[in-house]
Amino acid sequence: MSKKNKIIEDLIRPEIQQMAAYHVPEATGLIKLDAMENPFPWPKVMKDEWLQLLSNVEPNRYPDPSARELITGLRDCFDVPAELGVVLGNGSDELIQLILMAMKDRSAVIAPTPSFVMYQHIANSLGLPFTGVPLNEDFSLNMSAMKTAIKQEDPAVIFLSYPNNPTANLFDDDDLIQILELANGIVVIDEAYQPFACKTFMNRTPDFKNLLVMRTVSKLGLAGLRLGFVVGHPCLTDELEKIRLPYNINVFTQLTATFAFKHIDTLNQQAAVIREQRERLLSGLTSFTGVKVFPSDANFILFSLLSDSAERVFEQLKQAGVLIKKMASNPGLPAECLRVTVGTRSENDLFIEKFASILKQ
Repeated sequence: MSKKNKIIEDLIRPEIQQMAAYHVPEATGLIKLDAMENPFPWPKVMKDEWLQLLSNVEPNRYPDPSARELITGLRDCFDVPAELGVVLGNGSDELIQLILMAMKDRSAVIAPTPSFVMYQHIANSLGLPFTGVPLNEDFSLNMSAMKTAIKQEDPAVIFLSYPNNPTANLFDDDDLIQILELANGIVVIDEAYQPFACKTFMNRTPDFKNLLVMRTVSKLGLAGLRLGFVVGHPCLTDELEKIRLPYNINVFTQLTATFAFKHIDTLNQQAAVIREQRERLLSGLTSFTGVKVFPSDANFILFSLLSDSAERVFEQLKQAGVLIKKMASNPGLPAECLRVTVGTRSENDLFIEKFASILKQ
């Protein structure tokens, strides 16, 4: 055994050695419809005002460790109840990590499957046992299986994506409330796609001391900032604050997000256009024979090919200059699944045009 391999064998935890790094595909020169981003730039007048503000930043100084101005703007923008605590993270990924880091050793983690891969990825990286509870065939929660898993595992944390990624559907509210009432541990409702579903559990958070509502501003149009936040009773958020790294939200993110929240109407208007385009894209995909299209409450659409290869169609689209997401290896999804982000009208039309020509080959 080489010295390098011996170091890895001796020092790195076995579960880390067995993991694969999260892969982000190269997208240079392609129309990017794979990452659920808002495709619209800011209006010029808004961008000019923002650039002027950036010119006054002093990057030689540390940012406000508590991000007080940002949190004030965030509370106003998203109607966060005054009695609840707020914790900021470098995207929702850091918040997932923060929540799980706070749990006792070997605490159980549960999430439906398929769902956001980072729930399991981060649990595995921290050595926490993860249980995936398969969804029903229509991607609704299998409540019988969820209740059994909660009873058997007594999880410290349950993650529920609302709407769910990659299936794009909203779980039933009554099912979520049942889980909140059954669980002894924390229930995290992940509302990353809330701007496109227009539903939230934020106003119910005061009623459940074990509820954390998590959001990211990435899908809203601020993906480059890497900013997420979690809202819950101070008894929970105060504990998370103890292990949040100081200065985790940099000065540029704090300034830009605070500015953007003052222009939330612009971002909400863009989200409304995306919702309209989602319906156009759903209609376009549904018109193809041999394609099963799943309902969407998010800014992406999941579909499966009934008589073609997802690998072939994915590669042909990529060669045609359009990048979408290949989902064929994701357990719990039908065979030959693909996922497309809702883009601009012209991007969506180009995708449909290229997709149509590829299906005919």
